Amino acid sequence: MTDPVFFAPSRRYTAGEVANLTGAVLADTSQSHISIAALAPANEGGEHALVFVDGRRNFALMQSLKAAAVLCPTEFASKAPAGIAVLVHPRPQQAFAMVGRLLFPTAATPGPMTSETGISPHAHVDATAHIEAGAVIEAGAVIGPRVSIGSGTVIAPHAVIGYSCQIGRDGYIGPGASVQYALIGNRVIIHGGARIGQDGFGFVAGAKGPERVPQIGRVVIQDDVEIGSNTTVDRGAMSDTIIGQGTKIDNLVQIAHNVRIGRNCIIAGLSGISGSVTVGDNVTMGGGVGLADHLTIGTGAKLAARSGFMSNVPAGEIWGGYPAQPMAEAMREIAALRRLARARKPGDGGSS
Repeated sequence: MTDPVFFAPSRRYTAGEVANLTGAVLADTSQSHISIAALAPANEGGEHALVFVDGRRNFALMQSLKAAAVLCPTEFASKAPAGIAVLVHPRPQQAFAMVGRLLFPTAATPGPMTSETGISPHAHVDATAHIEAGAVIEAGAVIGPRVSIGSGTVIAPHAVIGYSCQIGRDGYIGPGASVQYALIGNRVIIHGGARIGQDGFGFVAGAKGPERVPQIGRVVIQDDVEIGSNTTVDRGAMSDTIIGQGTKIDNLVQIAHNVRIGRNCIIAGLSGISGSVTVGDNVTMGGGVGLADHLTIGTGAKLAARSGFMSNVPAGEIWGGYPAQPMAEAMREIAALRRLARARKPGDGGSS
């Protein structure tokens, strides 16, 4: 539930304002005055709460709603209980998220963990670093030589920014994160504990065992990227590791050296991307996806959770399984195995 101790609404919005902001149609304009000051799931709701209902499997929730207002598609609108402001929108969840960002801006974009502004006297900032006015460097942060940090960016407690790194404006580097050998754009969010720019896993067989191959590339993170807690992004071996504009990466993801990820990708937690993989724009990876090295994932591809990839994926296709293959083929194989299992008679395959 929304806890005002942690997340107080920026202000109250009326149902009429929500309609204007999101492009929704208010089914009954006489309810435009209804006040909204909270968000809630549809099965909980509450006084002054905005909820959304979408998808046929959630249709039954409409009749039992207890909320101030609901965002829903046209075909659901007539089923809301009396007294609830119905906001009709073709994409209710998207509109709901927009209102959430307005109501709770501090939940949408991380801010300082302390009340300090500017550069904390308890931070270590090298004399050669360039910190623009409006940046916040919190207590315990370490800013190395020749670092550049843009206005509006927050460096949280105990984050470490290494030699010559450049970080753009209005970004966030979370507590305990480390950034080295990296060029980072504007409005980039890197959550706590992430590791950016450490050397990649590069070794060659030697007379006495594995010998290290120097990793002399960089990490380049473009504008509007978000990287989750405890995710690791290795710097390139000789070329760069690149993460494209608008890409969102979950917690506990491993991105190896020389990987190139396109724009507006979604990568869920526990995924692992091996070295020199190329990922096109608008690719979606479910949780726990594993990619072998040197693969190419085409633009718009969708990779099912817990799938293992050992071959390239063409643009726009949906693949899954282990080893991964086109989803239709994977489902046919699963169905065939089930039929075989059901067809076996008791005692078949027993001991001889």
